[in-house]
Amino acid sequence: MKHSILLLTILAATILSGTSTFGQTPKGVKYTYTEASDLTITGKLMPGKTTNPYHRVDTVKYKGFTPTENFQVRMTSGMACAFKTNTTSISILTEYGQVSFPTNTNGFSARGYDLYIKQDGRWLYAASGVAADNKMDKPFTLINNMDGTEHECLLYFPLYSEEYSIKIGVDEGKSIAPIENPFRHRIAIWGSSYTHGSSTTRSGMSYPAQFSRTTGLQMLSLGCSGRCLLQDYFCDVLCDVEADAFVFDSFSNPTADLIKERLVPFIDRMVAAHPGTPLIFQQTIYRERRNFNVYEETKEQAKMDMAASIFKELKSTREGREKYKDVYFIVPDAVGDNRNATVDGVHPDNYGYTLWAESIRKPIVRILKKYGIR
Repeated sequence: MKHSILLLTILAATILSGTSTFGQTPKGVKYTYTEASDLTITGKLMPGKTTNPYHRVDTVKYKGFTPTENFQVRMTSGMACAFKTNTTSISILTEYGQVSFPTNTNGFSARGYDLYIKQDGRWLYAASGVAADNKMDKPFTLINNMDGTEHECLLYFPLYSEEYSIKIGVDEGKSIAPIENPFRHRIAIWGSSYTHGSSTTRSGMSYPAQFSRTTGLQMLSLGCSGRCLLQDYFCDVLCDVEADAFVFDSFSNPTADLIKERLVPFIDRMVAAHPGTPLIFQQTIYRERRNFNVYEETKEQAKMDMAASIFKELKSTREGREKYKDVYFIVPDAVGDNRNATVDGVHPDNYGYTLWAESIRKPIVRILKKYGIR
């Protein structure tokens, strides 16, 4: 009995520390560190236009954000680093700015890192980890005991934290170098907590990240939990983004009345700023929380109905079909047949996001092909 209690105590302490013993530096290994921004950064919304290379938006230039939004657009959600190395282990040393501890999102996802390595032409999960909460300024080993041959790596950054520095450590005497961006084109995606990656257990499991890995098309994420409300000041940013296409998850946060008030002016600004560029709007997903909640059922269905009716109206006339010929409306699915791919009745789990990414793959790829985006 005493041994069982001791074992449970040790296990609880390990869990609460924020990382487990696999994060310890292998005995005798010394690392040399390279700043991630000196390698190849993928998924950055506005490259070269932020003082901090890990910020998504320059909050000095763009105004109007609430304090929460100001923090969110400085997070690295959707960004990753691509490189090649022949190391046998990889260490991460992070200098954090503002950090977040969301209740429904794993620490590996919110503050940690997710590593994929290319094998037989596809990205294969390799490791994920995060420094202990009381050692966030210290390095931790993400993976060890690799074979020492050269591998192409893709390291996803934290979804819900701001970083001033991300240093990638390899064995002393081993090499690390940038590779070409493994993803094609620039497809900006603005959205809610869904696009941000809420309730994922690893940062590489957000649906934009999964979409990129399966299609090879580069998603540039501006997910902002709870704050995708078709605001003018977010439109200011998106109008300045250089992208081949835009995707929106813009009906999950606003009410039906806000959608009615703001959607058409928002679309008109985007059409004017990006003529001839595909603008792909996603219907909000079905939230399982509405199943036995009359209020939620009414509210959620009203949002869905409002968005669908506006898009139908936009293209109901010859003039509208011409003006909005590059505007599209698609319906994602994060529920699936078992109706159980949710964490809290609102946000999908990892599998739910896999369903979402797969549900939009064919319609988005089909639309993009019309514009030579392959």
